[in-house]
Amino acid sequence: MILDTTYNQKVKKQIVNDLVGKPFSFIEAIKFRGVISKRLIIKEVSPNLRRRMNIALDFNFANIELRSGGILIHINKEQEFCIWAIPYRQLAVNKINGLSIHAQGRYIHFGNDKSFQKNRVFFSKLLNEKIKYEFNHDFHNR
Repeated sequence: MILDTTYNQKVKKQIVNDLVGKPFSFIEAIKFRGVISKRLIIKEVSPNLRRRMNIALDFNFANIELRSGGILIHINKEQEFCIWAIPYRQLAVNKINGLSIHAQGRYIHFGNDKSFQKNRVFFSKLLNEKIKYEFNHDFHNR
């Protein structure tokens, strides 16, 4: 689900918290050694995400935030901000020439550049959290 968060509204916070869980506490974030990625350069997006990108600029940036039930991808376009909330059960990650995140009929690809290299540890955390979530919520083998 993509939400415009330019104007922070209480209803949107509740929707996001219901979809991907509440933000980690300060202590939990310290234990994780960070739950938000460094700035990532967006290489390519699906056609249904293109209107969220700055067409005039060469680079578009995003950050990824870990939550207990999924991730948030924070995208900014000039003075507008939006988030793409993705529950772990819908998340698919491909590590080919960088990293691609697929969900809900959309994708975003981060190239294999300096920003990607700086976030390698963060991507490992993301994949570990997804695996942990799937292990704890594996309804097929119970």
